[in-house]
Amino acid sequence: MLSVITHHAGRHAAPRRAGRPWLVVLTVVLVVVALGTALLLGMVTGSPPPPAPARATLAASTETLGERILDKAETRTGDWYVYGGAGPSVFDCSGLVYWAATQLGLRNFPRDTYEMEHSSRLEYIPLSQARRGDLMFYGSGHVEMDTIWYHQTFGAQTWGTRVGWHRWGSYWQPTFAMRVRW
Repeated sequence: MLSVITHHAGRHAAPRRAGRPWLVVLTVVLVVVALGTALLLGMVTGSPPPPAPARATLAASTETLGERILDKAETRTGDWYVYGGAGPSVFDCSGLVYWAATQLGLRNFPRDTYEMEHSSRLEYIPLSQARRGDLMFYGSGHVEMDTIWYHQTFGAQTWGTRVGWHRWGSYWQPTFAMRVRW
């Protein structure tokens, strides 16, 4: 804004604003019209739209089926172990795997460890080749899922425990592993 300084009787008066509010309004209107025209020309000339942002599900699409089953099972962390439980809030070891697989839409997924061991949809793999999401069997009666952490599986372990991560060692360790092939 322009200021006008006036002198009155030898004293300096305070600056005052010029009385032109219409100039401010005119400037705002011209800016809005210019922006609108620029946007309209961009649409008329067919300039490409800005690229869409990357989707958050992109990483999930690169995961194996076993990893996605583990991801779903991990949402039940803290739920109680109950023998015969298959969700939605209590689980036994195979019931947790079964629940997670069926949540992903896998039909006819085996319900208990015996059925899992004998399923044509699960493939035996050496323990040394097990990776995140593979099924880790402790003998023929207990199953958990491999994680990215060394000597640690995720699952529903036994009475009085909650679903979560479990360390294994020389006295409690998987005896074989299987990979989901649906």
